[in-house]
Amino acid sequence: MRVSREKFAENREKILAVAGELFREKGFDGIGVADIMKAAGLTHGGFYGHFDSKDELACEASKALVSRSLERWKEVASSSPDQPLEALLAHYLSHRNVVEHATGCVFAALTQEVSRHGPKMQSTFTGGLMGLVEVLEEIVPGETPEDRRRKAFASLSAMVGAVILARAMDNAELSQEFLSATRQELSPLPGENVG
Repeated sequence: MRVSREKFAENREKILAVAGELFREKGFDGIGVADIMKAAGLTHGGFYGHFDSKDELACEASKALVSRSLERWKEVASSSPDQPLEALLAHYLSHRNVVEHATGCVFAALTQEVSRHGPKMQSTFTGGLMGLVEVLEEIVPGETPEDRRRKAFASLSAMVGAVILARAMDNAELSQEFLSATRQELSPLPGENVG
């Protein structure tokens, strides 16, 4: 039975959404196509009507996740025009982002695996990370564009690193300490020239 174009597009989006959650939760190699399709409520055979390979699905799901992350960062920063960096730090360096692997940060979940998945995947993550750097360049302290760019790179590294390390802890207090210490270190001092 053939499905309509609308239903086909809806199924593809569902596969991408489910794959994005499962990849973040289990890693690219920790879940198979059959399990992704089952979780999406679709048959394994229908997969190849949408994607040529699991690698293509991983790349497409990653593009969607990276794009959503960038949009979310922009929304959070713009939602607090007086303190955009503080708002972003509070959003990102959160307990939720540590414990909810399937819906948390794509970069904290999958960055370590990207280099094993080739240049196309690396390009997707490079573009996404540079988008986040650009958001930070607008809101971090610094006297010159060069200062803000350097601070943006360091801030992003610290933020993603803090979430990765907090996820590795078997102690909730130590996990929280990674988040709060990073937030405190990255928050602008009173009177510091921001953006």
